[in-house]
Amino acid sequence: MGDVKGYTMTDASLSRWDNPPDDRVRSLLTETRTIAVIGLSSNKTRPSHHVAAYMKDAGYHIIPVRSLVKTVLGEVAYNDVADIPLSVDVDIVDIFRRSEEVVPIVTTAVKRTGVRAVWMQEGVINQEAARIAQEAGVLVVMDRCILKEHVRLIGE
Repeated sequence: MGDVKGYTMTDASLSRWDNPPDDRVRSLLTETRTIAVIGLSSNKTRPSHHVAAYMKDAGYHIIPVRSLVKTVLGEVAYNDVADIPLSVDVDIVDIFRRSEEVVPIVTTAVKRTGVRAVWMQEGVINQEAARIAQEAGVLVVMDRCILKEHVRLIGE
């Protein structure tokens, strides 16, 4: 399938995914200002809360996307990516959902102007969603923790 924007679908069966190279991810993280976090929990013991709190402390604007809450980390929560006002730029859509729930999220996210990347957290793997994002020209990081990658590539 070839190389598109620094990432590769390695075979027609989509059985393996190569994440973007470190320099591409580093660039994404240094240029990003706003991250919409799908599935952000208000429960401080949940990984989504810990990761989003870290990213907020690192200087990113966090937009919670979770229907069960009104606010998380002092930010207004939205039910869906489509509900985030268009006046708000979203650079990365970071997904903390089950793998089988990702396709509709990505389908909505790539329709939004300005989304540069879809980030599927550790354990979130969906080849069809990755293909949808790739075909829309959106960078895909899959099965990686954005916090861990930030620490590794940028530093705490």
